[in-house]
Amino acid sequence: MPYAELSSVQHRLQLGEPLPFNVRDADHTLLLARGHALHSAEQLQALFTRGAVVDIAELLQPADLVRHAPRTQLPGLWAGCMAQVSSALRADPGPGYEAALDDAASPVQALIERDPDLAIFQVLRHGAAEDTAYGVHRSLQTAITGYLVAQRLGWPAEQSARLFKVALTMNISMLELQGQLARQAVPPTPQQRLALQSHPMRSVQMLQKAGIDDGDWLEAVLHHHEQEDGQGYPSGRAEVGELATLARRADVYTSKLASRATREALAADQAGRQMFMQDPGHPMTAALVREFGIYPPGSYVRLSTGELGIVVARGASITTPVVACLTTGSGASLAEPTRRSTDGKACAVVAAVGEAQWRQRPSLPLDRLAALVTAG
Repeated sequence: MPYAELSSVQHRLQLGEPLPFNVRDADHTLLLARGHALHSAEQLQALFTRGAVVDIAELLQPADLVRHAPRTQLPGLWAGCMAQVSSALRADPGPGYEAALDDAASPVQALIERDPDLAIFQVLRHGAAEDTAYGVHRSLQTAITGYLVAQRLGWPAEQSARLFKVALTMNISMLELQGQLARQAVPPTPQQRLALQSHPMRSVQMLQKAGIDDGDWLEAVLHHHEQEDGQGYPSGRAEVGELATLARRADVYTSKLASRATREALAADQAGRQMFMQDPGHPMTAALVREFGIYPPGSYVRLSTGELGIVVARGASITTPVVACLTTGSGASLAEPTRRSTDGKACAVVAAVGEAQWRQRPSLPLDRLAALVTAG
């Protein structure tokens, strides 16, 4: 393993703060474990003098590990990173909340950049069971989608990262309520309607309590339900910044992909068609629909051969994705999926398959489906 002298990374050390990595002697024997705190400059200088070193692998940030990981490890990294985001969002906002959110968000953003197809797959296929988990999942769906669209629009890295955090946190005051509303078959109660109307303000208050003072971030959270025609809430304003504008569109689109007690999830081609009809001509909507296309990774489809499969990669055109077939043409389940290119008449996508129809068939576990995306 390669090592670096501790003195070369002294900028990563702060007296009184936990060590971010293990410190070893020149012969690589462990001297101080990660988390130990140094309380004096003399202690630190003594380590420099004796030639203390650190493992270079421990110096890498989580996002760096993502960028250098073998592609086959990406599905597992997605699972771990999404769990970290979930933990950060569920925590009560307070001291350290912003740092925890940054630590959780940066590797997810690196995963999106590393493999956009696998990122889109997470939006379509990653589910949630209990109420708060549903709200967290919806926040992640929106954040991933918004980040992908921001990348397509050519936004600066700092603004794209801010958009990701806006989408993650704009509903932190109603994560449990989102799940409740998704699972109830009756209209919201008056109390629930009041909570819905006030959640932008309450989310801002929670972020401010956590010490977040980024005005653009807070403003976007406050206005993420406002619309350019003045028909939004909570204030009915018509002037909406680009962060709130993109966050809302990503939220609207991903809500169409999420099932509720009162309706099935829409297939991506239907969701995209509705977005165009509801919001014709807007560049953000156009970029969103182009990014996902009509058969995005994670979509279930039927081929002209009769086979059923799941899209694992976007193709040369929006109608020619790469598909992993899960059944034969006669409908029998395959023990191992078979990858198909759909750019020829002999094997073309003829239709998207809805969630209700697919649930009638046995399916592979989520981790095996995600692995299909990186198998090509």
